[in-house]
Amino acid sequence: MKMWYTEKHTPNLNYSLKVKKWIHKEKSKFQEADIFDSYEFGRVLLLDGLVMLTEKDEFVYHEMITHIPLFSHSNPENILIIGGGDGGTVREVLKHKTIKKVTLVEIDKLVIDLSKKYLPFTANRLDDSKVEICIEDGIKYIAKHKNEFDVIIIDSTDPIGPAIGLFEAPFLKNVHKSLKPDGIMVAQCGPPFLHLEIVKNVYEIIKPIYQIVRFYTAFIPTYPTGFWSFAFASKKYDPIKDFRPKRYKNYDLRLKYYNNEIHKGTFALPNFIKNGLV
Repeated sequence: MKMWYTEKHTPNLNYSLKVKKWIHKEKSKFQEADIFDSYEFGRVLLLDGLVMLTEKDEFVYHEMITHIPLFSHSNPENILIIGGGDGGTVREVLKHKTIKKVTLVEIDKLVIDLSKKYLPFTANRLDDSKVEICIEDGIKYIAKHKNEFDVIIIDSTDPIGPAIGLFEAPFLKNVHKSLKPDGIMVAQCGPPFLHLEIVKNVYEIIKPIYQIVRFYTAFIPTYPTGFWSFAFASKKYDPIKDFRPKRYKNYDLRLKYYNNEIHKGTFALPNFIKNGLV
């Protein structure tokens, strides 16, 4: 019998993957986690029935949420990641030679444990000596830290369940307070084709409190509609004017998606997003 996993994006839109083997199913007090092997995209992590990553295309999301801010900052040393228990964002951050400390704040220890066991391609740097893991609600954590981080990356799930508060004003304003005077924040904002209102809501919250606010996009095949958005907010650095292509070239990272041209071009937005932010 052929088994398919189907993610329901809207009442009229589904996305399906043919399952090779179901690996694990477990429920924490926060959410249900599933891991299975698919034919087209390799190993897949689900949280509450939604695709968080696949082995084949996870590099797009993780490269774009990390290298955009890190190559815009002059000297990123102290990085905070909210969410991201699968480890992919940690993996990419640690490719930067200036990094001295990465703090990962994940509300659900189950995600970290399962990622270490079943997702070595993303979780292989979680035990690095530069990484501190805090099992804590990111909303509570950020409220206790001021003027501390060079870059804060909000690597959250969609704004439902335990992540809903990460898209609201009190949290986003506290993120601003937790950044140093030249700090940068980046947050995933979901699929603009389906939820442009989320992008606009984040924009309206962060626009008045940051010197520079930009949005950018990336193509991620297994995310809803395949088209994803991110918010970039900075107290000082413009992601295009202050981009450091020489540093990128010197690092010789051999990335799969991000490059010099992508960094600059990703901030060119289609009109429906630009008009939706007005």
